[in-house]
Amino acid sequence: MPKLTIQSLCKEAATFSAAQSRTPEKSLFGVTDGKAVGTFLEHKFREYLKSRYQFDEGSSASGIDFPSLSVDMKVTSIRQPQSSCPFKSARQKVYGLGYSLLVFVYDKVDDNRKKTATLNILHTVFIEAERTADFPTTRDLRHILENDGNRDDVFAFLSDKNLPLDEIGLNKLTDEVMSNPPIQGYVTISNALQWRLQYNHAINIAGREQGVLDVYRASE
Repeated sequence: MPKLTIQSLCKEAATFSAAQSRTPEKSLFGVTDGKAVGTFLEHKFREYLKSRYQFDEGSSASGIDFPSLSVDMKVTSIRQPQSSCPFKSARQKVYGLGYSLLVFVYDKVDDNRKKTATLNILHTVFIEAERTADFPTTRDLRHILENDGNRDDVFAFLSDKNLPLDEIGLNKLTDEVMSNPPIQGYVTISNALQWRLQYNHAINIAGREQGVLDVYRASE
């Protein structure tokens, strides 16, 4: 079998999304737990890929689903397109998570007569690693730098963001921003013990901005 690549991952995600949207699932009827739905879809897509490609499977040690491709898979409801991910450092909010995201966004519809559920995949989006930084943080930092903001402006801005950093860490991140301005991210990352990722910006600009691919979009 061929080795899985990012290109084939995205191609198969589009094929899978279209097929899944036409497939009734008895085991999901009446299920309201989004985590259970996400686990079901992640497992099904992984099994689909395993029948066609060679790839390294993720583990708790690697923390992501496709470590050799540096890609993590996320499944979320259109009602609140968000998920959590492990916190590694406050720097991720400015420079991205360090890996790419393949995001399936579904709308679950139960058929009470047939006692089945259908996961209509509305969007499948691939967000390249360098675009996984926080949308408002990178937007505002870029605005400061483009308007001749100095180090004090950047430090003050980062201090106001309540990032989980001490003063030494804030100074280090400020110096990095001054020497290596961040590019625009398209994920909204909320501070928590785990990062809380929100995908509305990425869904809305998929296919129109570099680094955010519109892998699959349900026809209207």
